[in-house]
Amino acid sequence: MSATPQKNRASRRVIAAAAGLATVGALIAAMPAGAHDRGNGHGHGHGHGHGHGHKSRTVDVQLLSFNDLHGNLEPPSGSAGTVKKTHADGTVETIPAGGVEYLATSLRTARKGNPYSVTAAAGDMVGASPLLSGLFHDEPTIEALNKLKLDVSAVGNHEFDEGATELARLQNGGCHPVEGCYKKGEKFKGADFPYLAANVTKEKTGRPLLKPYTIWKKKGVKIGFIGVTLEGTPDIVTANGVKGLKFHDEVKTINKYAKELDRKGVKSIVALIHEGGAPASTSYNYDCDSPGAGDGISGPIVDIAKGITPKVDALVTGHTHQAYVCTIPDPSGKPRMVTSASSFGKLYTDTTLTYDRRTKDIVRTSVKSANHVVTRDQPKAADMTRLIDRWNKLAAPVANRAQGWITADINGRGSTAPEKPLGNVIADAQLEGLAPADKGGAEVAFMNPGGIRSDLVYEASGSEGDGVVTYGETFTVQPFTNMMNVVDLTGAQLITALQQQVSGANEASPKILQVSKGFTYTLDLTKSGADRVVADTIELNGEAIDPARTYRVAMNEFLAGGGDGFPVLGQGTNKLVGASDLDLFNAYLAAHATASSPLAPPATDRITVVE
Repeated sequence: MSATPQKNRASRRVIAAAAGLATVGALIAAMPAGAHDRGNGHGHGHGHGHGHGHKSRTVDVQLLSFNDLHGNLEPPSGSAGTVKKTHADGTVETIPAGGVEYLATSLRTARKGNPYSVTAAAGDMVGASPLLSGLFHDEPTIEALNKLKLDVSAVGNHEFDEGATELARLQNGGCHPVEGCYKKGEKFKGADFPYLAANVTKEKTGRPLLKPYTIWKKKGVKIGFIGVTLEGTPDIVTANGVKGLKFHDEVKTINKYAKELDRKGVKSIVALIHEGGAPASTSYNYDCDSPGAGDGISGPIVDIAKGITPKVDALVTGHTHQAYVCTIPDPSGKPRMVTSASSFGKLYTDTTLTYDRRTKDIVRTSVKSANHVVTRDQPKAADMTRLIDRWNKLAAPVANRAQGWITADINGRGSTAPEKPLGNVIADAQLEGLAPADKGGAEVAFMNPGGIRSDLVYEASGSEGDGVVTYGETFTVQPFTNMMNVVDLTGAQLITALQQQVSGANEASPKILQVSKGFTYTLDLTKSGADRVVADTIELNGEAIDPARTYRVAMNEFLAGGGDGFPVLGQGTNKLVGASDLDLFNAYLAAHATASSPLAPPATDRITVVE
């Protein structure tokens, strides 16, 4: 999902020092031996057919996949930690799901009886992570993925949050260049699996940043994996995160490398794509092939799937945090499996690829796939519990500090409404912190919805007690530690910014800015494009916005750079850089969410929605 990347390195150093973590470290430049062409299938059992000592012509390969983990090692809280299931009678069940202790158990159980099993991911394994992983620059998540026996992953946009150098460190190992090694005397080993970035090249050389594909091998079976992130990554990552890089068309890139694999004799190919779609239902078991193949899904992945060469046998996708198993026709008109497993480790996809030993290709008509819930009523994987406990001990001095008190859940990520209660709190916190003349003189604040990564949940996440908001919880909501900007924008530019929420790059999938108190307008969803914003209803503190007047506007540095499809916000002048978004959020909670007077969920009455 689009979000507000870039972590504040200065504040991170303070946090690390507070936890007693920082030591001296250095990068390791070399790839781990054998990380690219690992041929190790996991699990034991029998193949397809018997053959009385002779190999059968076909063998079933199990492809297990997931996407958008975002460092959620512990079970996600609130609505972010549930999936919906629609039953035959039409009732909808909400199932608690996710947590790497359960994901490990699910994958290990699924592999049993499958000697040919490969596990792949479609990006955003790290980035926008809760404190347990984010505080340590996502080393805990890479360690967990190694234990999960992940074979390969595409990069997602969030793998670029801290830039190409940090991504290379996650792949290759070495301790953080500023904060050093988190385990005394032990260097971070990096990922055992290859990160694939076929459509990301270095501007200076034109060469791929990382390996474009890898070939998985097992007893004569060969499957090529090509990994790409969405071409629009620079639009949803801060400029520093993608500096010196070029992002190319997903379809052209995959088709290019599919040809290369084909020439090498690799006929079975899977594309790992960090871009996705939107099924017509949010239930994980929705049939998106009803009434016809792919009829129940929309979004960018549909056109991408229709353009990718028939040489590719299956598409594992992500980015939209949706759950679907669809067959979308390839350019020759034949159905091809396209899957996504929600987010945060709540689901995994189990796909059967029947491999023909004679043609070395996948029998496409035999491909079967289904999403499965990572339920929390199964045993926890003991090694993952130990991993979580070890990192939690390091994080505890920072994570458990109380920041405020609330009376009930304040939904952010879990709200599907254009205006989110937690969005209002965050925007109000930014306005309050930056309104003083010496802090920027802000009159209004805007917050991008993708930057709100969680809900504030009333139920205790640990031993702090119900209603207590800890630093770990506020960090999970706003993990990027983006610096705040206050800029001059004209009323005309403000109107354009609201129109850009629902037009241009955001027309197909609107991004509704969260606005601070006193800013109101009507959003008419019965109309299309920019007309959805009813211009003559836009008011600040009861007065119509004056197109000719200059306003002081607060927003994070990502939005102030024109990110998330808001180029007009990048035109601000007279910029003042303020505190980080997380610091302002915590300061607001300290002032307005005390134990004696806890904060209640605010009303959502700033944006009037016509549907």
